[in-house]
Amino acid sequence: MKRSEINSIIIYTIEAAEYFKIPLPPFAFYTVKNWQMLQDNEKELVDNMLGWDITDFATGNFSQTGLTVFTFRNGNYNMKDLYPKPYCEKLLFVRDGQVLPFHFHWYKIEDIINRGGGTLKLTLYNSDKTEQFSNTDVETTIDGKKVILPAGSDIFLKPGQSITLKQGQYHQWQGVPGTGDIALFEVSTTNDDRADNRFYKAQSRLPDVEEDVLPKYLMFKDYKNHVGF
Repeated sequence: MKRSEINSIIIYTIEAAEYFKIPLPPFAFYTVKNWQMLQDNEKELVDNMLGWDITDFATGNFSQTGLTVFTFRNGNYNMKDLYPKPYCEKLLFVRDGQVLPFHFHWYKIEDIINRGGGTLKLTLYNSDKTEQFSNTDVETTIDGKKVILPAGSDIFLKPGQSITLKQGQYHQWQGVPGTGDIALFEVSTTNDDRADNRFYKAQSRLPDVEEDVLPKYLMFKDYKNHVGF
């Protein structure tokens, strides 16, 4: 992805969050200089990958296949003594018609909540022992109600609705075209997106960045190049 595109996506999402009345914390607006001057008392931002995360899953077509993430809080698998939080909270911003490819998580269990905007269509499969699609019925929870569905079923979440996705459950979603952008929230167990995504087809979770312009804001992938600790 080009840095100019990433800059535009983050600016778009900041404006959309304001429209959706979702206040963002101060570090959402940190400039590169702010990150370079970060002090030890904010090390949690870096260690736990808080902040922006943009991906087009190596498709080269973000508007069709992509996701904008802002992580508010997170624990840390590798530093549990220092960061004992067992939970994570994210804003997942989905553009009208945008697709998130089929994947599952080995460790994370998550609730996906439609906080406003359009309708989200999810398609679910269990994974089998070889991490392929299983033809078995899928058990999930929608708004606190246990639901059992045939493999490959579609579920539609309107604003206010939520679903629980378990470990090993393949899920793909799309913002239903024509219904508008969607502000999703994810509430989950501790998450590490560098190591806990199993895509059905080979995908790159974190983007390779072409630095065609200077970054306006940073993604967590950028921290190692700009933060001095």
